[in-house]
Amino acid sequence: MPKLPQAELDKALHNLPGWSVKDGEITKTYKHGSFAEAIVFVNAVAHLSELADHHPDIDIRYSTITISLVTHDQKGITEKDVNLAGRIEELRRKAGVSA
Repeated sequence: MPKLPQAELDKALHNLPGWSVKDGEITKTYKHGSFAEAIVFVNAVAHLSELADHHPDIDIRYSTITISLVTHDQKGITEKDVNLAGRIEELRRKAGVSA
């Protein structure tokens, strides 16, 4: 899966509120009401990631979770990253997590 051209990446990010490019990855931070809620969210993201055969970087800071996505073997952001970000957003909406 090739890296996304900048125009396609910009269009994809327009449809992923709160996601941005940082250090060559797409990233977003989520805030939760408690550590326990944050871990439930992380576990759900881990499940989605396994189903997608993708493995994001996840930073856990008490109830604040930062997720970063990049396709390492392509050395850049691909459709695989954008698709997983979209699934994470669906999960966030269903769980009522603030972004």
